[in-house]
Amino acid sequence: MAKPADDLVFVAAIAGAHGVRGECKVKSFTGEPEAAFGYGPFLDGAGKVLFTPKRWRVAKDAFVVAFKEPMTREQAQSARGTKLFVPREALPTLDEDEFYHSDLLGLKVQSLDGSPMGRIKAIHDFGGGDLLEIVDTPDRKGAWMIPFTTEQVPHVSITDRLVTIAPLEEVEGDKERDAEDGGE
Repeated sequence: MAKPADDLVFVAAIAGAHGVRGECKVKSFTGEPEAAFGYGPFLDGAGKVLFTPKRWRVAKDAFVVAFKEPMTREQAQSARGTKLFVPREALPTLDEDEFYHSDLLGLKVQSLDGSPMGRIKAIHDFGGGDLLEIVDTPDRKGAWMIPFTTEQVPHVSITDRLVTIAPLEEVEGDKERDAEDGGE
């Protein structure tokens, strides 16, 4: 039975084929990467069952996964880029200050004084922590990023579909660092 899209959370994606036996390379986006394989079958964005993990092992930058559903190498390769979802109720309960990336996408962004700052287009992690990619900012062309920290993003309301951000120059840590560097 298909689930409404709001009840699904994006947890992994197929990165391509591995070997000749229909195994896939899968990139996990969960806090504990191997946990993605314990949440039940993977669904598509409409809630239809796609694949059920049978066994997996760690590879360089992904997992090599064999699914219960028979698959040829060609089918595995053509599945590259497929987003894998699980039902929200299969995931652990989050703390008050934790969020699933899929819940943040599309949220409106405002400054501390309530001025509109755009919307969240994507969340990136290049190794130094999550960054929010903001687009549709009035009087600004293109996208820009802001660290997803409590100092920089003091308020998130999933219910109101809104996040409040502090301007970079108003973060206390930056002022202290500037003073230590002699104002440079």
